[in-house]
Amino acid sequence: MAGVWRWRRNPLRRRTDLVEAWLALVALLLMVFAAPAAGVLCGSLTDTSLRRTAAEQHRHRHPTEAVVVRRAGQRAPAAEPDGSPGRAIHTMVVANWTAQDGSSHSGTLAAPLMSPPPGSRFPIWTDDQGRPVPRPMAPAAADTHAVFSGICAAAASAGLVEALRRLTVWRLIRRRYERLDRAWARYGPDWGRTGAGS
Repeated sequence: MAGVWRWRRNPLRRRTDLVEAWLALVALLLMVFAAPAAGVLCGSLTDTSLRRTAAEQHRHRHPTEAVVVRRAGQRAPAAEPDGSPGRAIHTMVVANWTAQDGSSHSGTLAAPLMSPPPGSRFPIWTDDQGRPVPRPMAPAAADTHAVFSGICAAAASAGLVEALRRLTVWRLIRRRYERLDRAWARYGPDWGRTGAGS
């Protein structure tokens, strides 16, 4: 606002000065109002989508217990299968489990135990067909992802507005210098010469 007001009636004002001041004001308003609105919109859309996904997962994933038959020769993954933070100790085992529909299954699983003896039990999640799956997404995790995506969208919007403002100002300055160079080429060599009209 100060830039626009300062250049309003200044006799030294160039047209590019006024454009630059208005551009700064518009960019500021977009960063203050449009960027947060984009963040809220993105966050709410992400939250809706993730809550729908979490509800779907809770409908089709069921907790059960697996019973260790023996240790497997494979190496265990370093992180939780659902991508949760932190490192958990896992040992690959051959195990049996019963699905939600009562069918028996067997396979190699990562047991959250250091050295599980045969007969040890540990919780797992299975889908409707009895296949092992990661545990369903918690509502708190969906909220966290939604907030993070909203913040990222707002920051990206503000960054895009500022990048466009800087690019436009850079182009204005280049045009200003080009006009100055043309004026210098036209009048500069005659400055100070007698009878050159300068």
